Amino acid sequence: MINDPQLVTEVKSFNGLQRTYEHESTTCDCTMRFAVFLPEQSAQRPVPALYWLSGLTCTEENFVLKSGAQRFAAQLGLALIIPDTSPRGLNLPGEDEHMEIGTGASFYVNAIEHPWAPHYQMYDYVTQELVTTVNSFLPVDAKRKSISGHSMGGHGALLAGLRHPDQYASVSAFAPICTASQSEWGSKALRTYLGDDKELWRQYDVSKVISQNSSHHTLLIDQGNVDPFLDQLRPNDLKVACEASGQKLVYREQTGYDHSYFFVSTFIEDHLRFHAAALA
Repeated sequence: MINDPQLVTEVKSFNGLQRTYEHESTTCDCTMRFAVFLPEQSAQRPVPALYWLSGLTCTEENFVLKSGAQRFAAQLGLALIIPDTSPRGLNLPGEDEHMEIGTGASFYVNAIEHPWAPHYQMYDYVTQELVTTVNSFLPVDAKRKSISGHSMGGHGALLAGLRHPDQYASVSAFAPICTASQSEWGSKALRTYLGDDKELWRQYDVSKVISQNSSHHTLLIDQGNVDPFLDQLRPNDLKVACEASGQKLVYREQTGYDHSYFFVSTFIEDHLRFHAAALA
């Protein structure tokens, strides 16, 4: 069942439209928000879409306001779809106590532990319900979509692309959490949402997924070499897993760049052009 999204905001940007919607999600059993940029080409024909997953503590607004992606999406004729990073305002015990758990910290998993399970079904929300919803009422080409993200969202984007390779034309990430089960952030979240069975954790660990089942995609990864969270992100684990499995990888270490949106905005044009080429 699809509940019609309600328009919350709309502004003109680079001759396109930047919008925010909210809708009643059946997957998450709550109200969810997502942002959309529609280039002016979408007024004439359905356009391909890039799904962007944001990182810890972010909302659907961070990428919209800080990345500068609209300029290039307008040139390339790409729609941008940016979901929120978690359900919000559910008054679940502990949902606002830790950065790594609850509000803004879904880790894009399908939770099975109480009290998260009824609502924190973000993997299915992002890969299924949101896509179906967007395709039902926006001028996007349902057969042409790609996915990218930053940090926790990079982890989510890589998971989606690797586990459902035929759904996405291309996959990229900025400073992704590469081994969630081995990082303090990730292991804390996975234990909270999935319990103590570490075999379940492996299903949501990018490096573990790659080591077992590489994708036909060439993954594009940008990582700043002065990122203060390298011990949490563990990019070397990703490189080792890709080499061992034969996963094609373009890994770019960017000298002097950190984890911020200054880093993302510097290289976002490269990623959008990478996806536009695949979607063409």
